[in-house]
Amino acid sequence: MNYTITAEKRTKTDQPLNKLREAMRIPGVLYGAELPAESLSVQRGDFVKLLRSAGSSSLVDLELAGSSVKTLIKDFQVDPLSMEPIHVDFYRVRMDKKLEATVPLKFIGESKAVKTDGGTLVKSQDELEIRCLPGNLPHEIEVDLSKLENFEDAITIKSLSLPEGVEALQDPEATLATVARPLTEDQLAKLEESEVSDVSEVKTEAAIKAEVAAAEAEAAGEETKK
Repeated sequence: MNYTITAEKRTKTDQPLNKLREAMRIPGVLYGAELPAESLSVQRGDFVKLLRSAGSSSLVDLELAGSSVKTLIKDFQVDPLSMEPIHVDFYRVRMDKKLEATVPLKFIGESKAVKTDGGTLVKSQDELEIRCLPGNLPHEIEVDLSKLENFEDAITIKSLSLPEGVEALQDPEATLATVARPLTEDQLAKLEESEVSDVSEVKTEAAIKAEVAAAEAEAAGEETKK
């Protein structure tokens, strides 16, 4: 799928950033490929839609000053109160040079060990670090949970079916997903006993104040005897 957004160049003589944001535009920068950085702005609504669909792991055609540039959304900042985006960094890529990216994992299918045997799915990570040419960059990588038929099964990085030209950068033996056995009745009973014990050890504020008052009274009595 192709993703596109239109940007406008921004100079030092343009309106202040607060005025720009009031006009529903987000300031940003385009950099990379050993070329000078360029200041720009994009329409806020367009960027929000782009971010939701493309994320940071898909190529984006940035239309700027009559030309189209292949980019990635490298970073963006949000307002801590409104959570609206307030700045974005677009990274210019070279189509003939490999890049490193973090791509989300999409877990598909259903595990027999979960559905039939009552186990609990355990995911160790939800992203994967990869290296590839920009043209081979996947939007996401699928993890087929149907391979987890028994509690002894595990899906590792090396067992993934990666797209052509894509190389995983993490330990190939690293586990992505397993299925934990359901707790036995004895384990459940011990867990319940532990929870009851923990609750019984919790003291209320009134109880703590009563203990402090009793200790102070005892200390005062000993002082009087002296």
